[in-house]
Amino acid sequence: MNPLSADLSILWPALVAGVLVVLSHVPLGQQVLRRGIVFIDLAIAQVAGLGVIASGAFGLELAGWQTQVAAVTSALLGALLLTWTERRRPEVQEALIGVLFVLASTAQILLLANNPHGGEELKDLLAGQILWVSTGQLLRAAILTAIFLLVWFRWRERMGHVGFYVLFSLMVTQSVQLVGVYLVFTTLIVPALATYRHGRGRQLTLGYLVAIASYVVGLGVSLVTDLPSSAVIVWAMAALGVIVHLTASRDARVQDGLPPAPPARSG
Repeated sequence: MNPLSADLSILWPALVAGVLVVLSHVPLGQQVLRRGIVFIDLAIAQVAGLGVIASGAFGLELAGWQTQVAAVTSALLGALLLTWTERRRPEVQEALIGVLFVLASTAQILLLANNPHGGEELKDLLAGQILWVSTGQLLRAAILTAIFLLVWFRWRERMGHVGFYVLFSLMVTQSVQLVGVYLVFTTLIVPALATYRHGRGRQLTLGYLVAIASYVVGLGVSLVTDLPSSAVIVWAMAALGVIVHLTASRDARVQDGLPPAPPARSG
């Protein structure tokens, strides 16, 4: 096998992993932006990561089903907590999300404090190991993503707050173990920011295009430059997001088929 073929054999699974993450996270990210709870994904991702690290601290296999159960359970508990706080203290929900993020992050540091490989494990959780995803991971992700797409596009209007948080936590838990916290946050938020000034009918399609193109470009640049793939993809998505954002019409009402906003009266 020549070097190019070897590189492509690594990049293809990584690209498939990226596309699977994109399919669920772009619509979720648009909903997160509309709800004004932008940092929820970081908090839930860190809580899920805490479940993974806690499993390792108890000697469980990282790829084992017990670890998956621990990660999902942690994320669901975090999601249910945020559902409760949204009802009881909606005016400070974003601040409470930030507190949960900090608590989960520092709990990870405490659990890894006496682990000689703790720094590397924490780095893998944040930056991800997208180039080393396994076939088993991709298969599980594909099944869960298919279920998500069915539920989201058919029943999302009837899910309510609890349903949204539960679905969100399940998808984020899976994605963190595929691509890491940084790419999870970027894939959720950047396409949503890039497209929110476009017409509602175009936002999802444009969001998908921005995100998938970013993974393609980022992986390609990473192959040529030998730079870390996750970081390159993040920067590629930010750059493409800015370009798409700047192409939006100043008046999104026109794009949504509504009459343009009336001019402000003088005097």
